[in-house]
Amino acid sequence: MALEDQYPQTPGTGPPGRPEPSDGSPLDAAAPLAGDESLTCGRPLSHAWEQARDAGPTADPHTASCPYCREAVEGLAALNEATRALRAQEPPSVRTLADRIMGIVRAEVRLGRMLPLDDPALDLRIAENTAAKVLRQAADTVPGAKAASCRLVPTGDGTGVHVAMTVAAALDHPLPDRAEQVRRSVLDAAGQSLGLAVTGVDIEVVDALEPPVPPVRADSGPAESGGT
Repeated sequence: MALEDQYPQTPGTGPPGRPEPSDGSPLDAAAPLAGDESLTCGRPLSHAWEQARDAGPTADPHTASCPYCREAVEGLAALNEATRALRAQEPPSVRTLADRIMGIVRAEVRLGRMLPLDDPALDLRIAENTAAKVLRQAADTVPGAKAASCRLVPTGDGTGVHVAMTVAAALDHPLPDRAEQVRRSVLDAAGQSLGLAVTGVDIEVVDALEPPVPPVRADSGPAESGGT
């Protein structure tokens, strides 16, 4: 016996797949979503949908008691509501979309390239600008030195990073000595604070600074006379 003979059409419903006009309810709007697939219970999906749409689930004993029909009808209703909600959302204008894209691009440019940390197993990375800021601060801790620029470049296929830094330095001490102090400070910060595997640090002095002012001792003052 054919399925349509097992489940005859009730008055007011058309053949499966051809729903008649109704009041525009969510069940009616989702009718095209119901195809001719047969449910586990054997009833065509379109027929279960029409029963729920036109007569309500309590009008048909099978629809009211069958978990497969109820689940199918509830799923189609939920899908219909989600589709309506998406259609109701106002699409962003071309200008708004362009602004969002440019914002992402600018953020990436500000961060710079992503550099590998010295832990290949975890594949950790840090933004170049973030690492450069930390290394410039480390250079500034050296008396008579002030970092100007800092570039970090990956070396080879591993986690090695090469640092190129320009600084301004005071001339009260030999420049090679002061550059070496800056190099040691940068290496310590790269390894201990950031976890970078620095393969080398190039220091270039590009400007001169005033010599640092020595701290004033608290007990310093004019010498007292030795007597009368």
